[in-house]
Amino acid sequence: MRQIRVYVDTSVFGGARDEEFQDASLRFLDRVRNGDYRLLVSPITYGELEGAPAAVRQLVAELPDVVFEHVPTTDEAHELARAYIAAGALGAASLDDALHVATATVAGADLILSWNFRHIVNYDRIRKFNAVNLMKGYQSISVCSPLEVAYGDEDEAV
Repeated sequence: MRQIRVYVDTSVFGGARDEEFQDASLRFLDRVRNGDYRLLVSPITYGELEGAPAAVRQLVAELPDVVFEHVPTTDEAHELARAYIAAGALGAASLDDALHVATATVAGADLILSWNFRHIVNYDRIRKFNAVNLMKGYQSISVCSPLEVAYGDEDEAV
């Protein structure tokens, strides 16, 4: 079976070191190590990680290289991010969040994972992101929190 390609922003890694989000973040990262998911990371994510606490940076450094797919933030992604802002999906001050979504979309990610409920994992914003995607010829994209993918079918009888 093909691995699910999941674009992750910095909050997913930070969540693994935050009491409120730790359990789901660590379970998701275990599933990544087991080969269920492939992590798509961009220069934006790496840039944000530079300012993250040492424990978060260490967590990322300890993940095997094979779980990562490095995706560029291209001119195409910048253009799409500007379209999100022009459509009112986000304000201009949230350009990095728009770039996360645009980079994932342009890279053809299956899913965006984030704990950022204000700017990314937000029903109204997701609808606007996907409306712009469709108008610009991109596929719609699924967005959720690690809580929604932390548990697989094997975790309990269905």
